[in-house]
Amino acid sequence: MKNKIFDSFEEVVADIFDGATIAFSTFGTSSQAVNLWEAVFKKDVRDLTVIGNMVMPVKAATEEEKPFTSFGPSHCLLQPGKIKKVITGFTSNVYSGSGDDETRPFKDAIESIEVVPTTFGAICTKLEAAANGYGGILTPVGVGTFFEEYYDTYTVDGVKYLLEKPLIPDFGFVKAQKADKYGNLVYRRMQRVHNPLVARASKITIAEVLEIVEPGEIDPDQIHTPHVYIDRIVKVPEGGKGTSEWDETIKERMYGPEGSRRQSKLTSSGRGA
Repeated sequence: MKNKIFDSFEEVVADIFDGATIAFSTFGTSSQAVNLWEAVFKKDVRDLTVIGNMVMPVKAATEEEKPFTSFGPSHCLLQPGKIKKVITGFTSNVYSGSGDDETRPFKDAIESIEVVPTTFGAICTKLEAAANGYGGILTPVGVGTFFEEYYDTYTVDGVKYLLEKPLIPDFGFVKAQKADKYGNLVYRRMQRVHNPLVARASKITIAEVLEIVEPGEIDPDQIHTPHVYIDRIVKVPEGGKGTSEWDETIKERMYGPEGSRRQSKLTSSGRGA
């Protein structure tokens, strides 16, 4: 059995090279591989292209709060030359709870690089094409809009389509709740939205996981990503970044004592009780 377990986040990203393309999930802190991004932040690498549904600012932090609020690809954006291009659904501060002054460094960084705005659906379509080895996928989304200026168009049975070509990431960063030593993954809640697709599409997939168990301990019916798609695994330390305890602290720091805005609304309406 090939050993896929790595001892540190720095070791697992050691071969990421200048100009590499990295795909990732960012549905809140619970779904993104924050420790892998921190290792990239510490690594001397330049001109990266990143592909994700969100690349957005996080709330400004004091020196004491930095361990809790500096995370993800947004942190890497603040290093000049680290990221060259972003392919993303949006870069706004919708969820950050930050004012203009707090997010000014992020906005300046975004304006200094190439940003390819697209939809989350388009990103998924491009990754799906890569995962399945397709030369592209025909989609009606964008027909009749300015998107036609940037895409090849085809007509099939009288219906016009745009061709979404594959995006093939050099590396995929995924986060999972559990892995066995073969690399079979189990996701939890929001982790399932985008991470499985990133795992299948990427040339090298690196999984940041909260728990590692022995082969056979995961019910085959509960496996969300089979081991054939996973190349490397690294475990999040107990109580470290990416754990549920850390995630709750993040929500409190960013949104106040009541946690996330969405959860606050659900609770006030009686739906989250």
